[in-house]
Formats: sequence, C-alpha cells, structure tokens
Amino acid sequence: MCGIAGIVSYGPTGTPVSREELQSVGDAMLPRGPDGSGIWFSECGRVGLAHRRLSIIDLSEAGAQPMAALDGLVRITFNGEIYNYRALRQNLEAAGHRFHSHSDTEVLLHLYLLHGRGMLRLLRGMFAFAVYDGRDGSLFLARDAFGIKPLYFADDGHGFRFASQVKALLRFGSIDRSPEPAGHVGFFLWGAIPEPYTLYKGIRAVPAGTAMTVSRDGQCAQHRFCSVPEEISRAEAEGRERGADAGWREALHDAVLDSVRHHLIADVPVGVFLSSGIDSTTLAAHAREAGTTSLHTVTLGFNEYRGTANDETPLAEALARRLGARHETHWISKQEFSDERDRLFVAMDQPSVDGVNTYFVSKAAAQAGLKVALSGLGGAEVFRGYPSFNDVPRLVRLLSPFRCMPGLGRAFRVISAPLLRRFTSPKYAGILEYGGSHGGAYLLRRGM
Repeated sequence: MCGIAGIVSYGPTGTPVSREELQSVGDAMLPRGPDGSGIWFSECGRVGLAHRRLSIIDLSEAGAQPMAALDGLVRITFNGEIYNYRALRQNLEAAGHRFHSHSDTEVLLHLYLLHGRGMLRLLRGMFAFAVYDGRDGSLFLARDAFGIKPLYFADDGHGFRFASQVKALLRFGSIDRSPEPAGHVGFFLWGAIPEPYTLYKGIRAVPAGTAMTVSRDGQCAQHRFCSVPEEISRAEAEGRERGADAGWREALHDAVLDSVRHHLIADVPVGVFLSSGIDSTTLAAHAREAGTTSLHTVTLGFNEYRGTANDETPLAEALARRLGARHETHWISKQEFSDERDRLFVAMDQPSVDGVNTYFVSKAAAQAGLKVALSGLGGAEVFRGYPSFNDVPRLVRLLSPFRCMPGLGRAFRVISAPLLRRFTSPKYAGILEYGGSHGGAYLLRRGM
C-alpha cells in the first residue's frame, strides 16, 4: 500500500494552500509508505499533491511520485497495483508513447493522456489515484471496482481535499468533525463503518467503482464505472441461461487461478496469509499452481486456543508442508494483545472489529520480511467459509412465506424480545419479520 493526498483551492475565494498542512497530512501516512515520500505544488499555489511510497513495482527513483507528464502540466499520485500494466504499456508504446520508468504509475499517466476518463475500462487491478490536469485545472480521482484501496474526501465549499486515510484528512484544518450518525450506527450494527459514511459529517469515502471530477471552480461530478452488484446480477442471469451443467467448476478454478497469478506480479516477494479456512487455503493452493517457486505462508496462532478444536495452526501447517511452502506460525497471547493495544488503535484508521486479526498477521508478515501478502479477506462471503453464510439462504427458504404476513412478524418481535434477551441476542426476535429476505436474514445472522 501507499498513501496519497491532495488539496485544490478553488473559486473566487480560493487561497494558496498551506504547504505545512499538506506535509502534515503526508507525514500522518508514514506507515502506508515507509520507502519514500514526495510532495508537489502548482505554480499558482492553489493545488498540492502528496505521496507516501511502498515500493512494489520498479523500486528505483524513476517510480517516485507525484509523477509528471507534458512538462509537468499533468501530475498523478497513485496507490495500488495495475496487474495488466505490461500489456497496456505495450499498446501505448505502439501508439508512440515513450516511458522513463518501468512503473505501473507511468502507464496510468499515459493512459489518462490518451483516453481521459475512458482509461478506467482498461484497468485490471486495485487502485486509488488522483490526476491533476493543469491544462484545464481539473482534478480526476478514481477508486477500483471492489473498493480495495481506500480514498476519502472533504469539501468545505472553498477547497477539495482527499487522502487515503480519514485520520490523515483530519490533519487539514477546515474539516467538519461533527459526528455522522450513519457512521456510528453502522459500526455498532455491522462492526465496520458502511461506506460512503465515516465517523465525521465532513468526510466521505469515494464509492467503490467510482470516478470523481472536480473542476477549476469547484464543481464536483461522480461517475460510476463499475458496480459489483450489477455484475453479479448479470452473471446470475447468464448462469440461468447456460444451465447447471455448463462447466462451472472448471470456470471457477480458471478464474481464481487467473486472479491469483495476476496478484503475484511484483518486484518483491509475495506471501499468503494462511489460516485453515477455505478462502486462504484456496489462495495458497492456487499460488502454488500458478507456478510460484518461493511460496511463503504466515499463520496466526493464539496461545489460549493451542491444542483445542479452535486451533487453526495444525491444518495450516499441514497444508503448507503439502504445498512445499516456507511457513511461519506466529503465536500471540493475551499479554501481547495488551502490549500492542495502543499501537493497534493508532494504526487502525476507522474502527473495525475485524481489524485486530489483520493487524497481528500483518505484523507477523512484516517480521518475516514480506512487503506484500495475499489475503482471503472477503472470500468467506463468496465461498461460504463460515456457517452463518450457509444459514442466510436456508433462513430465506424456510421463512419466505412470512413476508406476506408482516403484522405477524412485528407482533412476534414485540412479544418475544424481552424473553429472548435473557438467553440470546434480542435481534432473533425479528426472525419472522426479517428472515424471509436475503437482506433481512443477513442482518439477523451477521449483524452485531
């Protein structure tokens, strides 16, 4: 990961941006990019871009950012990795473009010059980037289809600010810090803050699969270039047309293998976070099948679970041996959690109940010398890695008749909630009211 940030002061009341303020924002993202930093300001003083670098592709200074083109008229600051950048570069070179580095950042820059906003349909990867175009004074931002790379913004009517982290944006002076109710309620309901909300009214997330353009006078427009729900709906429709015996097992295998193969593209070693779950074991096995000769896996073990049915390490270690991986198990204890608690909360940008495991396994990977690791995060939802994901469609099939009797469901909730609260979560009092729809069943089973 890298860290990106910037500010555009616009309109008749726009004033030169504060260099010290932008530098402070960049410094706040040091853990995201410990390998280098860069900062740039326009000649008019009303635009500034910052970057913190984690070197993954083209480790030389030629890949440093913010990167410029057209004699400095166009500048980019980029976080992420473009997996098809080599093929894109070949096409650009065939069209007459000349490169000064081997980085995917420069490919993005030339794609913008050639295609503008249309560049997004060509990209395969995870990304959040901003391009300032001095030719018309506009700022162009985009975030990948799955929202893997974070990107937040704030607009106070005089200036547009963006950064990879909410905490970094708070280093800017004129940010509305009043509480955002949707963000707070969302956290207590889901254990994470639902986008585009944050904890603050003045800060929003750029939605996944969305591009934004901010004009010289501060006019802001959003454009959705990819929607995962729409893609899933389209795939489901195609699946119904093709039928059950259409080689889905082979198609799934090939798709996952192709994805893993692209994720292994890097100029540094790539590891795998390996638990005993179906998501991470699938990744590790496909990484070996993809041809990697130096598979490095990392597993997190908890001393309190050692030797019990909840201990994931024996199965993970057995799989690592079978794959011929260089494997490391890192054990943590209650004491280590206590010792790391303050640093954990500093590192956590927005509150998340799932961020604790990620923090400790990432720390273990860093201690193992890894800068990049594949994670199965999100795979449990797709492959039903936990029983709760199997329960959702089961509940819908069982309780869908009650959707026709909403009054009965509400009455059951009111009557049963006081009793159920004594034995389990009172949310289960809503099983008849909500369990008949996928959204409602997911809320009951996965909501906190």
